[in-house]
This record gives sequence, structure tokens and C-alpha cells, in this order.
Amino acid sequence: MNENELCTIILDVAFDMHKTLGPGLFESVYEEIMFYELNHQYKINVQRQQAIPVIWKNLKMDIGFRSDLIIDNKVIVELKSAETLSPIHAKQLLTYLKLTGLKLGLLINFNEALLKDGIKRIVNNLH
Repeated sequence: MNENELCTIILDVAFDMHKTLGPGLFESVYEEIMFYELNHQYKINVQRQQAIPVIWKNLKMDIGFRSDLIIDNKVIVELKSAETLSPIHAKQLLTYLKLTGLKLGLLINFNEALLKDGIKRIVNNLH
């Protein structure tokens, strides 16, 4: 599957979760359920809380960042349950994409009355 096909599945899962559970839960709950659904229901490889190292002058610094979910080593998903998304959230996800060389990221804020208002697609040289 390519990035866009994975994105469709990820968003289908997110909309189903939001419809069933609604807003207001901890990010960790949404992360656990999305991991389960993508891994078990769709049989897609998902990594949780994957360390993203920072390279500084050819030195790999393992204390970089942790991504919420990396789907099939193609899409990074950052989950939020916040009052509003801040511009820093999108910048953070773009940095993750650049550090990993991945091309597509989804920022999903479940704390919205309409989930579509809490979704941001971030790209890094995706064609």
C-alpha cells in the first residue's frame, strides 16, 4: 500500500473511533485503540512510541523524539486530545518526517466535536 491508501484506512479508523468513543479521552487511549485496529483488524505493521533519533554532526543522538504511531514505515500519526491544535504540533510532525525521511504525517486531534476539524495532513516531499 502507498501512503495515500494507508491514510484512507487510518482516517476510517479514526472516524470510527471518534463516532464510537467521542472526544475527551486521553491520547493514550486513542493510541492503544488505533494500534489495535490497524494491527489486528487490517494486519498493517504499526510501531508505537518509536524513538526518532537526531543526527548531529554525524553523531546519532538516541534521545531525540518519540512518535505516537508509525504505520507500515510510511506514515507517521501523531494523536492529540487537546483543546486546540497549536502550530507547533504541525511543525513537530514535519520535523519527525524530515528526521525519518518519511513523506506523510497525520496530526489527529480527537478533542473536537467534528473530527474532520481536528485533522491535519503534513507532507514532506510527497509526490
